Amino acid sequence: MITEIAPTAPPVVTEPARPGKRRRAWDEVPRRQIYLPLGIYLLFTLVPFYWILLFAVRPAGSTSLIPWPVTFDHFQKVWTERSFGTYFTNSVYVGIATLVLTTLVALAGGYALARFDFRLKRGFMLALLCSQFVPGALLLVPLFQIFANLRMINSLGSVVLAETVFQLPLSMILISGFIRNVPYSLEEAAWVDGCNRLTAFRIVVLPLLRPGLVAVGSFAFVHAWNHFLFALMFLSDQSKQTIPVGLNTLMSADSVDLGALAAGGIIAAVPVVIVFAFIQKWLITGFSAGAVKG
Repeated sequence: MITEIAPTAPPVVTEPARPGKRRRAWDEVPRRQIYLPLGIYLLFTLVPFYWILLFAVRPAGSTSLIPWPVTFDHFQKVWTERSFGTYFTNSVYVGIATLVLTTLVALAGGYALARFDFRLKRGFMLALLCSQFVPGALLLVPLFQIFANLRMINSLGSVVLAETVFQLPLSMILISGFIRNVPYSLEEAAWVDGCNRLTAFRIVVLPLLRPGLVAVGSFAFVHAWNHFLFALMFLSDQSKQTIPVGLNTLMSADSVDLGALAAGGIIAAVPVVIVFAFIQKWLITGFSAGAVKG
């Protein structure tokens, strides 16, 4: 018995995709579905900034939505009459000192976590992570007692130490994750060439840690620059207060000088914006590399 075999369809020959012509998922999405949410988000983001700028450069008593004529009287008032020049200098000192101290200690601790095995290492890492869930307000009483015994109350050094202690756990975790991505064989090769551990770290490893150091340092600087609680509790002399505390002095129970407050807010925000504008590439690379275990 002969059975008839049904003819099969000829194979379909598909043209290989040309380089650069591959269609991506988001190419098929209408542009309005992308630009509309982004536009709404941008609107909600920029309107508060415009409102602050409007109050800062608009004459006192004006209700115009367009800042004209432009005046800088509010900036001059907060810088001279409200001692914002002193607050700015103190904030720069606290921010830079916290940046340097946090980076150095986190670099040493992160290297130890990444390159050495010791007892209770995982427990220590877990304790570092759990410490991030402790709010800073709970540390005020013990830190105040410690600084009082050390006679460091009303000293900028107390704020620097408090900010450093608060920043160290996350900074050490980020640095250790970044160091793990550096091949250990590079250090071994340097040891074979006659370098000791410290020299090998300085010559081989440290240059590769630049994005991670920028990420940790910028995070510590911005947090110390914007933090209000420690400066408020540990500093009583007006000549040693920082910008966040200075902004608080512009508000009273009876009235608020909106023009001076907006000008002070812009003075406080401009340095941070400038820093992030220059280091954003290093910052993204550092955080992404430090968060991945190599």
